[in-house]
Amino acid sequence: MRQIAMAAAMAAGLLLVLGGTALADKKGEKHKSKVEMAETAKVTIDQAVKTASEKVPGKVIEAELEKKHDKTVWEVEIVTDDKMIKEVHIDADSGAVIDVEDKGKGKGHKGEGKH
Repeated sequence: MRQIAMAAAMAAGLLLVLGGTALADKKGEKHKSKVEMAETAKVTIDQAVKTASEKVPGKVIEAELEKKHDKTVWEVEIVTDDKMIKEVHIDADSGAVIDVEDKGKGKGHKGEGKH
């Protein structure tokens, strides 16, 4: 009985170690991907924020480089004066505004207060 408990504990420990390694690898790949996108983007974060702010007045709360439909895009989140959260997508190569997405009205962001 004691050997079974010991084997189960060792197996659980091994799963935790392997699972942690897999998560670290995934995080490392995401980091590598972000670095590659930043290196190839012609538009800087400052330029993207400026363009987004000209399109949608308010306070910038987040700017992130993402891959959308095989394009590198800056996603700039802005809280407007009427407390709406807008996400402005900026082409990271041309600097053009692709679209503006309404994320909803609420206290937070990342979907909080979404309609």
